[in-house]
Amino acid sequence: MSILTLTLNPTIDVSTSVERVEPVHKLRCGPIRRDPGGGGINVARVVRRFGSDVTAVYPAGGLMGALLRKLVDAEAVQSRTVPIAAETREDFTVFEEQSKEQYRFVLPGPTLSEQEWRSCLQAISSFDDRPEYIVASGSLPLGVPPDFFKLLAEMAKAKSTKLVVDGTKPVLQAALKQGVHLIKPNLREMRDLMDAPLTSKADWVEASRRLIAAGGVELVALTLAEHGALLVTREAAWFAEGVRVPLVSAVGAGDSFLGAMVWALSSGHGAQEALRHGVAAGSAALLTPATELCLREDVTRLLAEVKVSSL
Repeated sequence: MSILTLTLNPTIDVSTSVERVEPVHKLRCGPIRRDPGGGGINVARVVRRFGSDVTAVYPAGGLMGALLRKLVDAEAVQSRTVPIAAETREDFTVFEEQSKEQYRFVLPGPTLSEQEWRSCLQAISSFDDRPEYIVASGSLPLGVPPDFFKLLAEMAKAKSTKLVVDGTKPVLQAALKQGVHLIKPNLREMRDLMDAPLTSKADWVEASRRLIAAGGVELVALTLAEHGALLVTREAAWFAEGVRVPLVSAVGAGDSFLGAMVWALSSGHGAQEALRHGVAAGSAALLTPATELCLREDVTRLLAEVKVSSL
């Protein structure tokens, strides 16, 4: 086993469609789809699609928690669940056929007790085999302190495991205090983290280098939506343009990017090629409906279209 993922606030993503969203009236929806969700679980789904073994660690409670485990199992992803008292949450996405717009509704998640979130740490530390990568991604549920990610980073360092973190400013700040291998903010999150407008490529590289020079991180992968992504190390920086594809759904593009990138790194590809895989996967995710994520055949086809340049 080379990759573990951690999702503290997993969800069941429910998606459907309706001709038009309007108040008061009953809205007759199209077929329903349910996918296992949350950042780390989505990363695990992508890694598995590329053929690698991966284990997803996540808390699960109630009937929705049991369904979540069933949905993860259906994707051939191994699970290690932490039982919690509260019910696992659901999110839902509605595609409006008339406007071709998506409406995304994020429902509140459970509150984790201290014993429950500490059990998540214990679940990771108890693996007999040392994973090469731990990917912690997704929102932070109520009850879990941001300091959790400092504890996780300490654990990863003790195991000589590379920790990858994708999260909001409090999560990233806590992880950076201890030091991690890679972070994947989007541009909004990076601006928030650095408290600066960051309007140019030069700004993006300089901000990333500041984080690296401070010793908090080794690689910064900055995603830029349809414009592509940037990868910065201490010695180099690369920019990869996004691939123009028909937009079906933008849900899961960031998780697809991260899953493909971590898979590439764990498979022995260099940083530049890992960036190429990430951008191809993020673009491929736009081709699939709802929360389907990227498909490997689409990623393989788009790889040659990703243009990477040194900065």
